Amino acid sequence: MEATDFIFEQLFDDESCTYTYLVGDRAAGVCALVDPVREQEVRDLGRVRALGMQLVYTMETHIHADHVTSGNRLAEQLGSRPVVHRESPVTCDALRVGQGDCFRLGGLAVDVLETPGHTPESLSYLLRAPGGDKLLTGDALLIGTCGRTDFQGGDAGALYDSVHGRLFTLPDATEVYPAHDYQGRRVSTIGVERRSNQRLANRTRADFIALMNGLHLPRPKHIDEALPANLRCGRPDPQS
Repeated sequence: MEATDFIFEQLFDDESCTYTYLVGDRAAGVCALVDPVREQEVRDLGRVRALGMQLVYTMETHIHADHVTSGNRLAEQLGSRPVVHRESPVTCDALRVGQGDCFRLGGLAVDVLETPGHTPESLSYLLRAPGGDKLLTGDALLIGTCGRTDFQGGDAGALYDSVHGRLFTLPDATEVYPAHDYQGRRVSTIGVERRSNQRLANRTRADFIALMNGLHLPRPKHIDEALPANLRCGRPDPQS
């Protein structure tokens, strides 16, 4: 894959502070959206059409509690297919993947890393991109911090193991692109996070668990709508 063929766009939803990523292979004419947000459907459709690409996948890093995915609506309009953890409880038709799997977008290889802890079905995606690997970490590893572990099956010990055992073992230069940032930061590296992440660096597993269990964060304000909808890949409740 030539560097000029690699498509990588980082898009942002102000309300949920969610990053959506548009990735693909220009020469092959195929692309995917990672963690698409329902309210940004028009924007995302516009970018795909402006590039003249075929949207093949909507890749979910986990079942989100802070926004509703547009995966189902994009599937209906463009024929794309959601990508989820192989044991995800979602009921929609999806490509189910797990640790060690690899799938392709044209010439772009995507390695799947299971990174449970924020939620049990959390995934990270490693893009084997020209010029250097790019790691899409969902909520497992954020810039300077990490996702919470106090609801939706979260497990602080599992998150510590995921980050230290699967993410922090990657090369220092691997670029880190999270699902959220609340301070306008766009990218970090594995080396920076391993050395200076405020929650994860230089802590024992026990210290990290104690820290996460003592955060007492407010309940996500959209969880009652987002979780049921995202179990259907964003499909509205047929009973409502």
